[in-house]
Amino acid sequence: MALPHVLHTASEVATLRHQLSEQGRTVALVPTMGALHAGHLALVDRARELADVVIVSIFVNPLQFGAGEDFDRYPRTLDADVAALAGKADFVFAPDVNEVYPERIGGEPVPAKHAGVVGENFEGASRPGHFDGVLTVVARLFDIVKPEVVVFGQKDAQQVFLIRNMIHQDGLPIRFEVIETIREVDGLALSSRNRYLSEEERAAALALPHALLAVARHALHSPAGELREVGREVFEQYPLVRLDYLDIVDPTTFQPVSNDYQGPATVVVAAVVGTTRLIDTENLERLHA
Repeated sequence: MALPHVLHTASEVATLRHQLSEQGRTVALVPTMGALHAGHLALVDRARELADVVIVSIFVNPLQFGAGEDFDRYPRTLDADVAALAGKADFVFAPDVNEVYPERIGGEPVPAKHAGVVGENFEGASRPGHFDGVLTVVARLFDIVKPEVVVFGQKDAQQVFLIRNMIHQDGLPIRFEVIETIREVDGLALSSRNRYLSEEERAAALALPHALLAVARHALHSPAGELREVGREVFEQYPLVRLDYLDIVDPTTFQPVSNDYQGPATVVVAAVVGTTRLIDTENLERLHA
C-alpha cells in the first residue's frame, strides 16, 4: 500500500489545494496530534467515505498544553504514523510551530480564538486556556487546508461542541462529521495517552467506562442528581484513580442539567490514573426525572 505524501509547509498545502480545486476534487481533513491508534484510523476511514482526498494533520499544539502538562513527553511518532496511514490517507501535513503560528509575541504563539463560557468549564476549568489553544490551531488548520469536510472523534465532547460552534459562528463552508468513540474490548476509550499507563494503572483506568456504563444503566429511571452520584461512586472502587469531574450536560448548551431535567444528555468524565489524565464521554438518548 502506498504511503501518504508528507507536506511540511503551508505553501506546499496551498499549491496542492489549488491543484485539487482545479480538478474539482473535495478534501477531508482529520486533525490529530499524532501517536495514531485505531481510533484515529477510524476517523480517516470515515473521511475517505466523504471526500475525494484525505489529509491528516499531525501537529502537537503547544497552545493547548498548560504549565506542568505533558507537552514535552507527548509521543511524537511521525514515521510510525505515516506508515499506519498507508492506503488510508493521501497526504500528511506535519508542520513545525513556525508554519502554524508565524506570528508570535516574544517568540511564543498566542491564542487567536477564545472559547468563551463553555470553554471555562470541565476541561477548561482543569486546564485553563486549553480550548482557546484548540480553537486557535483548528481555525489555523482550516485556513491552511481549506477542507470541505472535517472529521473528529466524540470522546472529547466539549471540544466537539466548541469546534461545531466555531464553524457555525464563523460561517465556514465545512461539513463537520463526528465519529463515535472507539474502545478496547474491555471498554477503555482509545487514547494516545494510554501508552503512559502501567499494567496496574491500565486496569484501574476502567473506572471511566464503568462509571459511564453505570450512569447509562440508570438513565431511564433516575433523575440527573442521582445519576451523578451513581457515576461518582464507581470511582470509590479504584484507589489509583483520582476523579476530576463527572457530570451530565445538556448537549445543546454544554451546561450541567438540573436534577429534574428530561431529554437527551451527555455524560462527561475526567480522571487522573497514576500521572495520566484521561477523559471519556457517553451520549444518553433521554433522561426521565
